[in-house]
Amino acid sequence: MKMLGLDTQHQAALLKVVILGLISAVAIASRLFSIIRFESVIHEFDPWFNYRTTRRLVETSFYEFWNWFDERSWYPLGRVVGGTVYPGLMVTSATIYNVLHALNFPVDIRNICVLLAPLFSSFTAIAAYLLTSEIKDSSAGLLAAAFIGVAPGYISRSVAGSYDNEGIAIFLLMFTFYLWIKALKVGSAYWGALAALFYFYMVAAWGGYVFIINLIPLHAFTLILMGRFSSRLYVAYSSFYVLGTLMSMQIPFVGFQPTRTSEHMAALGIFGLLQIIAFVELVRSHLPSNQFQILLKGFIFISFIVMFSALVFLTVSGYIAPWTGRFYSLWDTGYAKKYIPIIASVSEHQPTAWPSFFFDLEMLIFLFPAGIYICFKELRDEHVFVILYGITASYFAGVMVRLMLTLTPIVCVAAAITVSRLLDLYLDMHGLESHETSTKEPHETSTKKPVADGKTKVAEKSNSSKKGNSSRPAPTKKKGDQQLFGIKGFDTRLAVIMNFFFFLTIFVWHCTWVTSNAYSSPSIVLASRQADGSQYIIDDFREAYYWLRKNTDDSAVVMSWWDYGYQIAGMADRTVLVDNNTWNNTHIATVGKAMASSEEVAYEIMRRHDVTHVLVIFGGLLGYSGDDINKFLWMIRIAEGVYPDDVKEISFFTPRGEYRVDEEATPTMRNSIMYKMSYYNYNELFGGQGQDRVRGARLPSDKIRLDTLEEAYTTENWIVRIYKVKDLDNIGRSLKQAASFALGKKRHTRSKKRS
Repeated sequence: MKMLGLDTQHQAALLKVVILGLISAVAIASRLFSIIRFESVIHEFDPWFNYRTTRRLVETSFYEFWNWFDERSWYPLGRVVGGTVYPGLMVTSATIYNVLHALNFPVDIRNICVLLAPLFSSFTAIAAYLLTSEIKDSSAGLLAAAFIGVAPGYISRSVAGSYDNEGIAIFLLMFTFYLWIKALKVGSAYWGALAALFYFYMVAAWGGYVFIINLIPLHAFTLILMGRFSSRLYVAYSSFYVLGTLMSMQIPFVGFQPTRTSEHMAALGIFGLLQIIAFVELVRSHLPSNQFQILLKGFIFISFIVMFSALVFLTVSGYIAPWTGRFYSLWDTGYAKKYIPIIASVSEHQPTAWPSFFFDLEMLIFLFPAGIYICFKELRDEHVFVILYGITASYFAGVMVRLMLTLTPIVCVAAAITVSRLLDLYLDMHGLESHETSTKEPHETSTKKPVADGKTKVAEKSNSSKKGNSSRPAPTKKKGDQQLFGIKGFDTRLAVIMNFFFFLTIFVWHCTWVTSNAYSSPSIVLASRQADGSQYIIDDFREAYYWLRKNTDDSAVVMSWWDYGYQIAGMADRTVLVDNNTWNNTHIATVGKAMASSEEVAYEIMRRHDVTHVLVIFGGLLGYSGDDINKFLWMIRIAEGVYPDDVKEISFFTPRGEYRVDEEATPTMRNSIMYKMSYYNYNELFGGQGQDRVRGARLPSDKIRLDTLEEAYTTENWIVRIYKVKDLDNIGRSLKQAASFALGKKRHTRSKKRS
């Protein structure tokens, strides 16, 4: 740096750029385990729809994409994609694709989709740096960037191949909050407009934008209650809310929701409250004190009555929609299980177990409360925001596993504040006294009171500062060190620093291990270890989807549980009854009813919906616990909610209340087509009675008979089983054979009893 002729300030700036670049590189590299171990492939379930729509956008045009009617999903209903999707993820990938091809880089769209989340994780690290720098300083910002770059709580949704909305949404979340804090501190409509622009990008990318449009109004309301209303708050919030709301309404899937749903009413109410307070401050400056007090009380009372009455009337009349079931499930953890079982059936909607916090955050979970405490001590406007974000995100993360994703950023910020403060104390040997003084300045200068012109006055501290200068002796370096860092004359600074260096090293090791072992395995490609320690790849999903693509007609209709709809439409290119969008609960319940019914009832449902093939997932042979038998209870519960007279959960439990698949399984269970399709010909594989390695059960020795379905294909490891629905002529012949077989068996039983 001396050779470059840079002064100290420019050296520090260059170092920050280099460190941020290295952190970004580490953030990308730590998310590539899935590519290195397997291949460049799209993971999970939802990403396959995102990839399919992105490919459609690249191959056609934005206009065609916006008006695309997808006939492959929700047969026979279909889906209008443009009006039912958040397009931000697809448009981002398509834009990168077009820019690269314009520069003559022939990159395949699949690789762009696979690597998009790691790329945006580097942007998230930069956004965390900017936000934390506004809250404390650039040193804490670098620590926050490093933490969020490797924290498993964020990596879980941003590994390579995890092409989901959250991959870009967390960056937008953090950057929008940074722009909001900047707008609040400066009081500029320019920064407020930038915050609204990135909020619009967030609305286009993820439904979690509701968290932003409720947290920022909560921050503004809290500042008002603390007596911190100012022109800065008024300008920042008004510009953000007006522009952000208008822009968000341009997304067809959102439409008029910002003005007609309960989730957005808090933001509208705070906007109206700010206008009232600003008007009151204006009137105060033009009226005597006694007249103003009378006018203020009457104005507040009338405004409250009018606004509350309008809200009640619009809600009762149906103009403002009530809170959604997903919102209620955040406050009542048992609500979804009682009233919306389809939400409760998703594993990431379950309450978070305590070990998950340590698994996803490691030591940050212990530093997080200390950071909140430091913010309480200083309590500037931006610190109030950190406190509110930390409290609300902690609650929501405890209610739902998925929302650990929104907690991780603020945990990284608060933990960075803690570690930075500790390092400030233990590394600043010479500036200890000045540091103590600087930590007290925010307390001494925060006694601000609103005045008539909307500005603030700072109470003078000249007497106290003189007293402080005269009463505090200038300690020598040795004396200060002994008082703050010494134990019986022994300097403990090195021990503390080395201790924290050890914990930070363990943190990085833990994050890398969790990322490598828990979050870098695609759901469509499984892996196990053989006896000799070598890796065995289980590729049954792609094997089955490839078979469907090559061995069925283009007009084939596949019935499966909704979990696999996106994958079947994306990889097999075949029409499905239901998929992961889950917008039509009745349609999903119909599939659940078919799976839980006997062959006769299920066949009528399948023929009514033109089903040609049925796909089930079975893990009994290999011990794959995520199969359809384990999910079967949720199919039954969802079906019972719509067809209570035809499907009853109690009939699938033994008299002792057990869910069994062995000899004690109930007749209803053993007659359901889900049970029959899962265990069909399974006993023959073992030469007798089959063993279900997932449920730890030995199956009945009776041979399972199928009259309306015939086995079309079973993958190598029996994980995916595909059945073909028989024609009517074959069905009639099979049913006659079954009837004669049953009649003969009945006569044989009678004759045996007589003898």
